[in-house]
Amino acid sequence: MATNRDRLLTLLCLGVFIVAFAAAVVLAVVGPPPDLIALAVFGALSIFAANTSVVLPNDSALSASFMLCVASVVVFHGGAQYLGPLLVGAGAGLYLPHLREHDWRKVIFNTGSLGLSALAAAAVYSLVPNSVLESVPGELAAAIPTALTYSLINYLFLTAALSLHEGRPLAIVADELWLGDLQIYPFALMGVLLGRLYVDVGAWVIPLFVAPILIARAAFASYLALRQAQEATLSTLIRALEAKDRYTAGHVERVAQFSELIGTELGFRAPQLVRLRYAALLHDIGKLVVPNQILNKPGRLTESEFAEMRKHEPASIEMLCRIDFLAPIAPSLEAEAAGDHSGPIEARIIGVADAFDAMTSTRAYRRALPQEVAFAELRDKSGTQFDPACVNALITVLERSGEKYGAGHESDVADFAVPPPVAGLGSAGLGNLEAEHEVSS
Repeated sequence: MATNRDRLLTLLCLGVFIVAFAAAVVLAVVGPPPDLIALAVFGALSIFAANTSVVLPNDSALSASFMLCVASVVVFHGGAQYLGPLLVGAGAGLYLPHLREHDWRKVIFNTGSLGLSALAAAAVYSLVPNSVLESVPGELAAAIPTALTYSLINYLFLTAALSLHEGRPLAIVADELWLGDLQIYPFALMGVLLGRLYVDVGAWVIPLFVAPILIARAAFASYLALRQAQEATLSTLIRALEAKDRYTAGHVERVAQFSELIGTELGFRAPQLVRLRYAALLHDIGKLVVPNQILNKPGRLTESEFAEMRKHEPASIEMLCRIDFLAPIAPSLEAEAAGDHSGPIEARIIGVADAFDAMTSTRAYRRALPQEVAFAELRDKSGTQFDPACVNALITVLERSGEKYGAGHESDVADFAVPPPVAGLGSAGLGNLEAEHEVSS
């Protein structure tokens, strides 16, 4: 049974396609017909570029079809300057896997949104005086507002569609997509140059269009492969931690979840959230060097055991410093380990998320505390042990969502050799352990 969100997504896809189709019909009736050879060439290249695209994890894609649309704006300028780019842009929506899977909703959305994006770009380009377009520098300058318009229209359509498809807030999806859009602007300049070459030289330059399409695909694929390799590295480290101690692995994943909630509430952009997630996932990775009998000891730690436990903090930092893409987050972990509340904001966020999960999870020394008790503890230590803004952000987002954690709401309870007491030594990280011992969670 279709949900309201699913129905809204279908209406959005249909609406975008109908508007694009109506615009094409009107332009075909009232405007001059496009050059059929140019339309066939650029339409075919646009379809080819779309089908050499790289699909991202969020189901969006990166391809060189953007470059072809900008080139078509230059080629059809002065003739079918609106209909030509609209049809070329629509061609980029004909992605063969979607057609084979009969995923018509994606097909009509992509053809409509990309066609309208190209139409809007052509409209902006037509506003540039011909005296400016007579020189190469002038055309390159005109490429900037043209590209911005194309990207903005496509960005708005895609943000709305992905938000409905994934059920995530518009602001978060928009933030993630905006970074990707900024990375394709150099292709606008190439599109203008190739479009000008086609106008001046003719079909002889068609092979020149193929090379940048393939180069763009290779570049996008390399970027995606790098991200996947980074995620695989993180996954391997977490699995190693899980093999040693299942509870600790579950703990770091929850700390990462709470940290992302806080970061989102504080207005972090997508790159900041990625770095925050990495830091949270790896804040306890040094516990690989701590013996399990110390990690899961139900009673107070001895002096030597406490010293052994503290070794995980420098070990975590040393491990990260040896991995190039993780080294930049080491200062955040170092600040958290040192209890530096004026350090990087990531460290302060992780400190709050870490303590909240410590309180709302069953540990070797006591069972999970109720969420209300955890909130009260965070508020009590706000401004001294914890950053007030981070505390308020976590409490606000959890209360708004209605999510519950702690006693009665646990989803991951480890099997301890000795059943933890209901009331134990306190909540790690809150300063209410033995006076001479303050054990990090």
